[in-house]
Amino acid sequence: MNRFRTTIAGLVVGALVIAAAWSLLRGQIVPLFFRPPPTGVTPGVAGDNFAADRHPVEVVAENLAIPWEVAFLPGGDLLLTERPGRLRRLGGREESFEIDGVYHIGEGGLMGLELHPEFTDNRLLYLYLTYRRGGNIFNRVDRYFLPPEGGPERRETIIDEIPGARFHNGGRIKFGPDGYLYIATGDAMDPSLSQDVNSRAGKILRVTGSGGIPADNPFDNAVYSSGHRNPQGLAWDGAGRLWATEHGARGNDELNLIEKGRNYGWPEIEGDETAPDMETPARHSGPDTWAPGGVAAVDGRLFFAGLRGQSLYEAGIDPGSGEILYFRGHLREEYGRLRNVAAGPDGYLYLMTSNRDGRGYPAEEDDRLIRVPASLFD
Repeated sequence: MNRFRTTIAGLVVGALVIAAAWSLLRGQIVPLFFRPPPTGVTPGVAGDNFAADRHPVEVVAENLAIPWEVAFLPGGDLLLTERPGRLRRLGGREESFEIDGVYHIGEGGLMGLELHPEFTDNRLLYLYLTYRRGGNIFNRVDRYFLPPEGGPERRETIIDEIPGARFHNGGRIKFGPDGYLYIATGDAMDPSLSQDVNSRAGKILRVTGSGGIPADNPFDNAVYSSGHRNPQGLAWDGAGRLWATEHGARGNDELNLIEKGRNYGWPEIEGDETAPDMETPARHSGPDTWAPGGVAAVDGRLFFAGLRGQSLYEAGIDPGSGEILYFRGHLREEYGRLRNVAAGPDGYLYLMTSNRDGRGYPAEEDDRLIRVPASLFD
């Protein structure tokens, strides 16, 4: 009997020890994944998720069809792309426009959206989309005139025949501080194209607003940087440095500091690997997966969305050197897959979910555009 009681007591103690160890392990998984911020940085981010009922999240739109990019119109309305091929206007006027020629396949479709820097005067709008011609898949950037009333008009293609495929189409387009349009393209599932500077695949391209080649482009064509697998985000920090997010092959997702003419290694190197004349990332995910989407620069920080990582990531940037000072995550698994983050003119971060893209577990109201004050993360 005593032996029986001893055995039961031992089992109970063992169970408590295991439970305590598991609780401790669970508490340590996220801090290992999200590097804790340095001393003096606001706590509550490294492994301490914000619950939806503890921060002011506002739903701007819901029941969207795989939203991809957002732009802010003068006057307060928003434009938003949906990958199946729709451009939507939200705000004071609610409208939806079908974009001709979009081929929605896998990760392809209607993706990037950007307003001309002088949009107020010229009303020019740019879209990045996948199309099919002669049995082949390509991507292109089209320029439209957007009148004050109604949908986009007078399409002009400014760059086309960017290799496309079911996966790895890139898709982000942004005007830089230099007034040129930067275009993130994927390797179209052919890694060899990323190292070929005469191919537009696996690159960051740079063109004028009408599709011309800037005189100082490094290869006398549209290519600005090479060796990319599937870049998904572009943003410039306060010092004018270009940053890009990129999907890795087996983890090793990347945050890269982009410089003209540099080779970022795919498929020759990834993660911490090195090779002559190839760049290593400023930060990478190691064996974990961020599946990073769009990126926004706000007050010396970079925020980028995570699809598989289901998080909003934040990197603090040294204003002088560009060194990453800390890295942390927010909103982990609260809204599922996050496709994009954009800094609004109202001081909010606008986040897009991508739970209806075939890889998520959508809630009834998905997909959504939500916003949260950027100051929440100060």
